[in-house]
Amino acid sequence: QVQLVESGGGLVQAGGSLRLSCTASGRTFSSRTMGWFRQAPGKERAFVGGSRWSGGTYYADSVKGRFTISRDNAKNTVYLQMNSLKPEDTAVYYCAATSALLNDYNYWGQGTQVTVSS
Repeated sequence: QVQLVESGGGLVQAGGSLRLSCTASGRTFSSRTMGWFRQAPGKERAFVGGSRWSGGTYYADSVKGRFTISRDNAKNTVYLQMNSLKPEDTAVYYCAATSALLNDYNYWGQGTQVTVSS
């Protein structure tokens, strides 16, 4: 079982930046693909980006060039750096993890609120 704890959400003005963190329990972090998702009010949860356990990152088109995912395997932590934030980025952001060496996201954090004011 993996527990994920997000932090770093808050209120920011449009054009500003925030960095979210997600720390995972357990000893197999480096073998897991880590992802970020978000859910805006009245909308379904949407993929934001991911960091593959094998290397490399991938992003939704809506955040490419503005958001960057990085990870520190020694700290069991994945980060989401969000720049040039827009009001439409307002959502609850969730961290997710796959099972070791697999591709399906099976573990989820509790979410952290990001609000971007115009």
